[in-house]
This record gives sequence, C-alpha cells and structure tokens, in this order.
Amino acid sequence: MPVLNRIAGFAPEMSEWRQWLHRHPELAFELPETSGFVAQRLRDFGVDEIHEGIATSGIVALIHGKEASDAPAIGLRADMDALPIMEATGLDYASDNPGKMHACGHDGHTTMLLGAARYLAETRNFSGTVALIFQPAEEEGGGAGVMVEEGVIERFNIGQIYGLHNRPNVPLGDFQTSSGPLLAAVDTFDIHIEGQGGHAARPHQCVDPVVAAASMVMALQTIVSRNVPPMEKIVISVTQIHTGSKDNIVPQQAYIQGTVRSYSEDVQALVMQRMHEIVDGQAASFGVSAKLDYATEYPATVNHPEQARLAADIAADLMGEDRVERETEAEMGAEDFAYFLKARPGAYLFLGQGESAGLHHPQYNFNDEVAPVGASFFARLVEKLAPAG
Repeated sequence: MPVLNRIAGFAPEMSEWRQWLHRHPELAFELPETSGFVAQRLRDFGVDEIHEGIATSGIVALIHGKEASDAPAIGLRADMDALPIMEATGLDYASDNPGKMHACGHDGHTTMLLGAARYLAETRNFSGTVALIFQPAEEEGGGAGVMVEEGVIERFNIGQIYGLHNRPNVPLGDFQTSSGPLLAAVDTFDIHIEGQGGHAARPHQCVDPVVAAASMVMALQTIVSRNVPPMEKIVISVTQIHTGSKDNIVPQQAYIQGTVRSYSEDVQALVMQRMHEIVDGQAASFGVSAKLDYATEYPATVNHPEQARLAADIAADLMGEDRVERETEAEMGAEDFAYFLKARPGAYLFLGQGESAGLHHPQYNFNDEVAPVGASFFARLVEKLAPAG
C-alpha cells in the first residue's frame, strides 16, 4: 500500500489505538474516555497546543511547521462519537459498553487523524500551522455546528478544512469525492394528531385519528411527485406511525415522524410550506386537530470546487489517478461536516475500506488496513498545500 514510510512504520500502533477506541464507544457530546485518550496521544506526540473542552468534549490541536507563515491554518477534522447500537461482531475488542458501538467507523477516523498528527509533529515538513479538529456528536447533536458556533474557525484562524469518511464495499484505498454537492441536508418532522376516541363498533361517534394519519402519509408523498421540480434531488420518508392499543378501540391520538433530505434551500422551504398546508388541510377534512413540528438539521454537504480538486490531486498522487473518483454521484445521506464547509472552503472525501458490513450495522467494523492510507492523505495534504521552503 503506497503510504508514507514513517506512517507505515507505526501502523501496528495505529491498530492498537483504533481497537482501544472501538472497545470504549461513547455517544454524542459525552466522550470523556475518548477525548482523554486522544489528548494523551497528542501529548505523547509533542504537538504544540492542545485545546480541550470545545463543544463539551471536542479537541483542537495545533502543530506548527518548520517555517512560520502568515497564511491561515489548514484544518483537518475527525469525528469521535459512536452509535446507540448493540454490537454483534464477536470481536476480541468488541464494545465494553452495552448498547453503544462504533458502527460508523469514527474510531477509524480518529485513528487516521492521530496518525497524521504523530507524523506531522515529528517531521514538521510544512510551513504555517495545521489545526487538528477532533469533533464530538456527528451522529446526533451537530457537533460540527456547535464547534463553529463556539468560534473554532476564528479562534484558530482556519482558512480551509478537509475531512474523510470510510466507505464500505469500495476497494481498499480508493477515494471518492465531488467538486460540489456530495451529501444532502437533513430535516425531521413530527405530526401530532388529536381525535376523539371511542368504541370501534361505533366509529360514527368518534373522530378517528388513524384514518387521518393514513391519509396524511399518502398526501405527503405528493410533495415529491407534484410540487418539487422533477430534476431536484429530494426524499420524504415517513419512518414512524404510532397509534392505538386494541382492536376494539378507536384511539384518541396518532403520531407520525419522518425525515426530509434535499439539496436546494428553495426546495427545503417549499417542502416546509406544503407540509404545513397538507397537515392543516387533512386535519380539517377529517375533523381532527394536528400540529406539525418541522426541524431543519444538518445542511447539505457541498464541497468547494478548488479545494475538492486539490484534495483529489493529492489522493491521486498517493494512490494513482485510477483510484480516485473525482465526481462521485451525490447521495441522500447527511454529514455535519457541512457546517465547516459553510464556514470555510474545503472538501470532504470518502475512502474505500474493502468488503464489510454496511455503516450503522451491528456487524460493521472499521478496516485497520485503511488507517495508514487516511493518515498519509492528511499528512501529504498539509505538505502539498503548505510546503516548507
């Protein structure tokens, strides 16, 4: 595997770091063990500054190159949180925390950035400063947005920023990215319906929220097919319906929940408007009352063309041009790295990890062989963007 020699030399230690992180998963913003482990490794490497407690448990570490520079710092980001999943891998280093699991590879992302930190702190073959961002709460809570709100971009004078995410069932070491939209904005909606319960044998004496809920679900699907321009990318998925308790009871209430994925802010606004109109109209037609709570969450992840090209060039330099897909198709998953890309130019890339269970699956496991590739990419990115001399 064409990785930097020094990183290849400590690849076994990277596996140990990753497996320790895998064994100790933590959720959202509460990552005391994870952030403590990361901070100790950074101290061991001799980075110049370690700033802890950002967005509760986030860390920003600074490494200065051989030569000073007035240029803003290069930001490199890894997410650290796990998922509320019961692990089913049977690994020797499986989760010690029941119901929590690194099922999205954030243990690997953290390890790749730690590997780059060790290399950059040892060699310092660059000018200016690199800011290593270890972020909490990517899976839930929008930790990237919280870090941006807390001022990490301005505080550490970050001028551009880059991130990686592993991708199962893509050849080990292949890179994928895009010069524009890559991942969708994600919104959520909740609909609370209030009817009048009663005996199921006398529905005429009730106001049935079940029928109203069923009609709302079907009507919401017409937003995509009849309101949104057909060339736009959008998904509206109803994922939960809860109501009722017994076969002979018309319930008093019903509840609907779902998600919306889109790329255009105009489409996002249209969906919100139409969803309110449909819920209000359907409620009136069935004689129930209904309340829609619509929350905009992560924005779309949109790469900046120049930074995406530079990142793809460095990936090609590392792995070969035939191992880099420069214009991969945008998809409907979401990623809170979007907040960083709204604040500064940058790019987000996928890194193939070979055959494995899919992300968020209880049998998923990050492939340790890919960690030196990701660390080498980060290190070479810094050396190319801010060369010494």
